[in-house]
Amino acid sequence: MDLTLDQLLREMVEQNASDLHIAAGNPPIVRLKGKLTRLKGYPSLTPDQTELLLINILTGFQNEKLFEEKELDFSYSIPELARFRGNVFRENKALGGVFRMIPHTPKTVDELGVPQVIKDLSLKRYGMVLVTGPSGSGKTTTLASVVDHMNKTRNSHIVTIEDPIEYVFQNRTCLIRQREVGTHTNNFSIALKSALRQDPDVIFVGEIRDKETIDTALTAAETGHLVISTLHTNNSVDTIGRIIDIFPGHSQQQIKIQLAATLQGIFSQLLLPHKKREKGMVLATEVLVVTTAIRNLIREGKIHMIRSAIEMGNEHGMQTMEQSLKKLYDESKITLEETMTHAFDLESMNQLLGINKKQQTAEKKEVPQPSASEPQKGGAGYSSPFRRTSAKQEQGGADSKSGNKVVSSGGYVIDDGQAHYARDPLYSDGGSYYGSTNSTPKAAEYDDDDF
Repeated sequence: MDLTLDQLLREMVEQNASDLHIAAGNPPIVRLKGKLTRLKGYPSLTPDQTELLLINILTGFQNEKLFEEKELDFSYSIPELARFRGNVFRENKALGGVFRMIPHTPKTVDELGVPQVIKDLSLKRYGMVLVTGPSGSGKTTTLASVVDHMNKTRNSHIVTIEDPIEYVFQNRTCLIRQREVGTHTNNFSIALKSALRQDPDVIFVGEIRDKETIDTALTAAETGHLVISTLHTNNSVDTIGRIIDIFPGHSQQQIKIQLAATLQGIFSQLLLPHKKREKGMVLATEVLVVTTAIRNLIREGKIHMIRSAIEMGNEHGMQTMEQSLKKLYDESKITLEETMTHAFDLESMNQLLGINKKQQTAEKKEVPQPSASEPQKGGAGYSSPFRRTSAKQEQGGADSKSGNKVVSSGGYVIDDGQAHYARDPLYSDGGSYYGSTNSTPKAAEYDDDDF
């Protein structure tokens, strides 16, 4: 019996994997609990086999588009099993593909543990709400839960513009129209302009990718619509800066005014591995709720001061990424290494964790102690699995401060009660680390299929 893609996708679902990779020269590979794993019992695929597996599930239109553009985004469904977001592309040896599983029914906001203030923002009648984060951080899952919440609590017309359609919504209290780029419309910008003439209350844009789409989205938010979308940015300050900087200098003041008037909130999120790997992933979130004070900062171009406003915005449901990481660490859901690695502001993270001499001493106890015949800690030739140091540090001496610090495998240093990233020139051969809510929502535990 010939191997089919449906067969591989079914096995992927049975194993509760998040992604399936099809690559010539390799057996089928799935991402299971964040790690790539080769499916057992399958030989390496030949270029002809990968071509047949992938071409056979595409429509004639999709095949033509793949031939012309050399890559294709699309959705694929196996009835009563699951939907999948697919990407097929030409690579060095042959045709390759990646498929991500999308459950038929989105999880609720409560099940995901997304900050509850997002429910309040989903009831806004106009403005812009953004969910940001790197690829694979669960943005689609979060937005699907928000649309599902609105579909139970609002009586509205919701137009979605997606590439491709992932979750399929059934009308409840809302009328939901879903449009797919490439199938139902040519691009996000055209579909967004058209949506303004379709009597929408809410416009959901899968991703804001260019200046024209941002411009139209701001106009839609100004004219009495709630616009919800995503950006690939790490935090609120970066998101606001990205939107402003995409416009030429002579237009930026006008964009600041529009953004100050329309922005309602930003959720920046990360998915991190649970301390116990079998529990999957957990969600860390920075929350910005736009208040009058923050609107003034945006309008005046004082974007760098917004982080301080988030730190002091507890009463509005705001929290920094560091506060979210601290909660996850206190609940023993992530390691200290993950906490420090994903903090945008290490000084703030130090203060929240209360890292001090006592904790430094506790960390040092984890370092294997050398015997009398072994080199002393900090001396030339000493190494430990808990250390990652430069050659200069390994030589010991006053410059390395090796007698007062511990370097974790994640690259941060506990030195005199403070955590420093090991790429700091003081602690390694060079490099850098970049830096940036007060309510503490329930920490989410995402399954692999949620990102």
